[in-house]
Amino acid sequence: MLAPKKQKYRKQFRGIWRRIATKGDKINFGSVGLKAIQAGWIKDRQIESARVVLARATRKEGKYWIRIFPDKPFTKKPPEVTMGAGKGDVAYFVASVCPGRVLFEVDGLSDEVSNKVLRSVAAKLSVNTKVVRK
Repeated sequence: MLAPKKQKYRKQFRGIWRRIATKGDKINFGSVGLKAIQAGWIKDRQIESARVVLARATRKEGKYWIRIFPDKPFTKKPPEVTMGAGKGDVAYFVASVCPGRVLFEVDGLSDEVSNKVLRSVAAKLSVNTKVVRK
């Protein structure tokens, strides 16, 4: 799974989303992209399963880019633990996504194939997305 190599602090606050994405909102590398239209957290396992789908689709021809990285630790307390006694341990990492952020890009595939691949990637994510073209 994707995880940061080094962190300044082990645990973070959850935070809130107040904006529409201003950086990472345009397609820079490929010709077709998957853009988030809803704020949310995308887990490292979801990014990995999307990467597997993209790698299988672009194996013969084409290239893909992952434009997000899970750098926010998500903590969880074990089951049947009473309230109090501090914050839980880090369970996994998430990427915080704002509306308008480009998540994945694809190039070198035909329009219908790239559309089909990005739709199957979108089914694996926990935020609503749309396919955009350059």
